[in-house]
Amino acid sequence: MRVLIADDSIVSRHLLDATLRKWGYEVVVACDGVEAWNILQSPDAPKLVILDWVMPGLTGPEVCRLVRQQAKSGENSANKDSYTYILLLTSKSLKEDLIEGMESGADDYITKPFDQHELKVRLRAGTRIIDLERELIFAREELREQATKDFLMRIWNRSSILDILQRELIRGSREKRALGVVLADLDHFKAINDTFGHFAGDAVLREYARRMQNSMRPYDAIGRYGGEEFLIVLPGCDEACTAGQADRLRRALDDTPMSINDDERMVTCSFGATCWLPGMKTDPEPLIRIADDALYAAKNQGRNRVVLHSANVISK
Repeated sequence: MRVLIADDSIVSRHLLDATLRKWGYEVVVACDGVEAWNILQSPDAPKLVILDWVMPGLTGPEVCRLVRQQAKSGENSANKDSYTYILLLTSKSLKEDLIEGMESGADDYITKPFDQHELKVRLRAGTRIIDLERELIFAREELREQATKDFLMRIWNRSSILDILQRELIRGSREKRALGVVLADLDHFKAINDTFGHFAGDAVLREYARRMQNSMRPYDAIGRYGGEEFLIVLPGCDEACTAGQADRLRRALDDTPMSINDDERMVTCSFGATCWLPGMKTDPEPLIRIADDALYAAKNQGRNRVVLHSANVISK
């Protein structure tokens, strides 16, 4: 683990540096409070910090306050979810001074000249806290993933893709940019389930999601709308662009067969598309209804095709 030590005393710095390296820590050194503060603002800043109390520029407690204020305000987005454990190194021993140091945001303190065993124990406690915090962040992200993504395909679930569509409509209205809306439905998917089984059907859905994501722009979004039906949001696309993007997605399936239980089988998809234009209502329901009508037309016209219906009937 990386540790930042900030001390204006060369002797104290070298002693801390040698001690921490002997214990297996990777050490980052600052000569004063200002340098320490600059290091702590970087995206890869150490999460264990030892600050001398009295330093030029900024004192140890002043650096503590800045770190805690920044974390509270969320100004540094790179570090806003990551805790920094701060240990004050001080020759002060009065109770009032120690209270001041802890109230500045320090997690613990150790007095000079420091005892190596005491320092080791304090750092071990800090390491445990940082590790626990990382585990909590990981667990939180896992829960967020479960709440927003489809379990099978790891693409957006229905509520998430509808939220994305609503946000993109509002953004399109603000920035006066068109927005493509596409509904896609796998052709003859029931026959795949009936012939090869539901496990094979799940594999087809996962492969479909993979091919779609590989063929989309980084800022496009796809979510499972229901069953084998998918909602695709294409920011900045007018009608021609929407139709072109949808056909590119169609070809991602049509060009290469899928392996289903060791059987090479062509799986196709039908696409119903429409386009929201600036000046229209920012209501997703009429757009989805128009895209659904276009999808129904694509199915009736023989499947494996893109049909686009204009949304110009939607007024502001």
